[in-house]
Order: sequence, then C-alpha cells, then structure tokens
Amino acid sequence: MQRRIAALAIASMAMTTALGVCAQDYPNKPIRVIVPYAAGGVVDVQARVLTQRLAEELKQAVIVEAKPGASANIAAEYVARAPADGYTLIVSASFLINNPMLEGANLRWAPKDFTPVGRFALSPSYFVVPASSPAHSVKEFVELAKKAKPPLQYADGGTGTPQTMSNEAFKVVAGIALEPVMYKGAPPVITDLINGMVSMTISPSTVAIPHIKSGKLRALANINSRRSPQLPNVPTIAEEGYAEATALSWYGLHAPAGTPAEVIRKLENAMRAACATPEVKERLISAGGEEAFLGTSDFVNFLSVDQQRWEKVVKLIKN
Repeated sequence: MQRRIAALAIASMAMTTALGVCAQDYPNKPIRVIVPYAAGGVVDVQARVLTQRLAEELKQAVIVEAKPGASANIAAEYVARAPADGYTLIVSASFLINNPMLEGANLRWAPKDFTPVGRFALSPSYFVVPASSPAHSVKEFVELAKKAKPPLQYADGGTGTPQTMSNEAFKVVAGIALEPVMYKGAPPVITDLINGMVSMTISPSTVAIPHIKSGKLRALANINSRRSPQLPNVPTIAEEGYAEATALSWYGLHAPAGTPAEVIRKLENAMRAACATPEVKERLISAGGEEAFLGTSDFVNFLSVDQQRWEKVVKLIKN
C-alpha cells in the first residue's frame, strides 16, 4: 500500500510538472477557435477580427472553424470534450447562460465544462421589418400583429441567442402572437425577410446594417440599452415602450475546464493586447460591434450579472 501511494504521488508530481512545462511552452502549435454559429454571421465576423491579431500576439496560427447547429450546442459539446490544453477554444456568447436555463437536462454539456478567458466585443441588434412593411414603428407593428389572422410569422435565428430571447420577451410584453420560423443563424434569414416571407426578425448589426442602409430593410428599434452611433436615429426598444425586451449581445472566449491557469493567463494577455490596437477597434466597429475587453476576473463577474439578467427574462417568458 505504501509503495502504491508513493507511485501515485510520483505520477501526480510528474503530471503536474508536465503540465507546467506545456504551459510555459504554450503555444507551440496552431490554436483552433470554434464559432458556434454560421460562417458569415456576426459571431464569425467579429471572431475573425480578434483572432487575426491574436495570432500575431501569440506568434502562432489561430484557425477559426464554424460548427453551427442545435442553437450552439454542437460546438459547445465539442469544445467541452476537447483536451484542456488551450489549443481548442470556443467563441462564447449568451447561449452559454441561456441554453442551460432553457434546455436543462437535455444538454450534453454544462457551464462548468468551460473556463472563461475574456470578453472582446459587444454588438447591438435591431428589430427589423421588410421595407415593404406598413409598420414604421414598433407600436405600429404591434397593432398589425394584433389584427393579423393567422398570426404573423417571425424569423428565429436560434434558441438561446439574445435576439430570440428578446423576441420572446417582446411577444409577452406586447401581448401579441407571433409564429416562429426556424433558421440556422441570422444570415439565412435576410432573403426571406426582404421578400416578405416573414414579418420581422431581431437581427445582429453585422447582418442587418448593410440591408438597412441599402433600404431593403427598415429598423424599428435597437434592442440594446443605448442607441448605436452607427444608426443613431434608431430608438432603443425601451424608448419604444418595451424595456423588458432589452438584450445585450457580447462575445468572448472560453476554454475547456481544467485548462492550466498559466495558459489562460497567456490567452488573456494576448486578448488584452489585441483589443488595445486601433486596428481591432476600428475593424470591430466596421463589423457592426465595438471593442469591449474584459480580463478573466472581470469577465467572470460580468457573467454572473448577465446570468441574473437573463434569469429575469426566462422567468418572464415561461410565465
């Protein structure tokens, strides 16, 4: 028994030493960053802005790979099961909080399967209708929806996204019925919305703004808590009288749980340096967002506050 205990102790020390050496040497091969939504969408575009500069800071290739599907659950499960060595990361967003609250025991991953690294961006989203819609304000849309038989249809880009959660909350506080039409992410929605096949959607800025500016879509509200400098004339959803539908879109990086603290620290420092560059700040704005870096400890605190906010929204929806 003593020999067995000694052998286990030696093995544990060897493993700890090996992890320490690996962490000191990190990164010595390409890093994969998994995007849980469709290529070309807001998460993918803004992730690529960060990772291009991150590769320079880490002096190693950073490869972005989209794994869309199942409301981000496919990507989340994949990364949760990846080795905890810092070479597989996930672009995190509010699905990390919302999906467990909405789907519970049906998930094959849990928030505890991940370690926060940092937040890098915020992004507004817009309540948009086709240019042909008779609604020129949210209240006018509500009046249309109340009279519609059968109920109007709206485009749902994925369970757990802040856009969908905002839409569900809006239906409740507005007292209207809207039927969802499911899509795999925001980009596939646009053609059907422009053609009037659905009545509205809440769309991330990266996807919505080009079509708003071209006149093909009309923005009735910004669902963020403040107006965006990109479309300053568009009121917030709170200004339109539906504050409960306010939602914040954020994007960060998480690693599998158990990733060495030294690796997390190196990633955090690289994110901080990347987000501080004028190039990343400008490109995030061009991509419809804004740089909003939070280091690991501040990100943890932010996630706690954000969870409390989403719990209120889920309670509203379920009641």
